[in-house]
Amino acid sequence: MAIERKPSVHIIIKGNVQGVSFRYFTLKQAQELNLFGWVQNKPNGTVEVDAQGDKINLERFIKILQQGPSFSRVDDVTLNWEHPKKDYTDFAIV
Repeated sequence: MAIERKPSVHIIIKGNVQGVSFRYFTLKQAQELNLFGWVQNKPNGTVEVDAQGDKINLERFIKILQQGPSFSRVDDVTLNWEHPKKDYTDFAIV
């Protein structure tokens, strides 16, 4: 019997998203929505997120990230719905 894994989405956020507490904001939102995965700053100025959980909560999470925290400016959000490679046990800033 195959193990059914939760949906997973890989997200790249472009804009003024570094140095404005975007990763901490993402962590708190993920925890509130009971999502698992990670968030990190990339050298090219984007923020990368890999999130896993219930589809409805992932969709809410995406809408929240499209707005971002108050000092950020989100210009573009790229989504890639994936088959999860593993099951995460928490959400972390990496």
